Amino acid sequence: MALNILEMAVLNGEISSDGSITVRKGTLEQCLGKKTLLYDKKGEEHYNLISALHKSMRNSDPDAAVYWLARMLEAGEDPLFIARRLIRFASEDIGLADSQALQIAVAAYQACHFNGMPECNLNLTQAVVYLSLAPRSNALYRAYETAKKDALTQLSKPVPLVIRNAPTQLMDDLHYGKGYIYAHDTEEKIAHMTCLPESLKDRRYYLPTEEGAEAVFKERLEQSRAFRLKNAMQNNTNQQSDNPGERQPP
Repeated sequence: MALNILEMAVLNGEISSDGSITVRKGTLEQCLGKKTLLYDKKGEEHYNLISALHKSMRNSDPDAAVYWLARMLEAGEDPLFIARRLIRFASEDIGLADSQALQIAVAAYQACHFNGMPECNLNLTQAVVYLSLAPRSNALYRAYETAKKDALTQLSKPVPLVIRNAPTQLMDDLHYGKGYIYAHDTEEKIAHMTCLPESLKDRRYYLPTEEGAEAVFKERLEQSRAFRLKNAMQNNTNQQSDNPGERQPP
């Protein structure tokens, strides 16, 4: 392609009296079929533009987001690269505030596979505008980042026995899975057990907002945590009743 463009540019260039050929910008643009844009897929401008798209969507500005999208596509950016970033954005900046956002982003990625450029430009535009106007929540992002820090600093923490699998007799003898309760068999659909390691049993990672549909998840989570707290308090009371000899200090 580059050789063909070079040949067309030379053939359409201005021939001077000394036989030299001058190729001007307008001639080159005609040979390319599009304007030459400032863009380098591996350089700083590449990352500046994708950052501009991401932050425009985060700021609920679909006009700016569509502009940066067009800047990248018309400069020759791979539409699948943009679609992958939209998928990330759907979970990082919207999450459960609008679960439909992730489905739309994935559908845009598939559309880019099916159509390619230039047909997929409208598929990406639809996704970009939707994501720009969807309710915002970064609760999933914060939950994972916080959990990652604990996971990296506490890699040796054992899995609680109650939720371990016991495929062998030895494991069964070691009380793997002892006390496990199948949540579906309970009225509340919540089992009376702690699934985090002992040192992290009170840790909270997912802190939902009240944006969009996430308000519903927040209400359900609060009910779940309230049930677990009530159950833990009852267990402590039962344990004290089973050990009447243990007196509290005056």
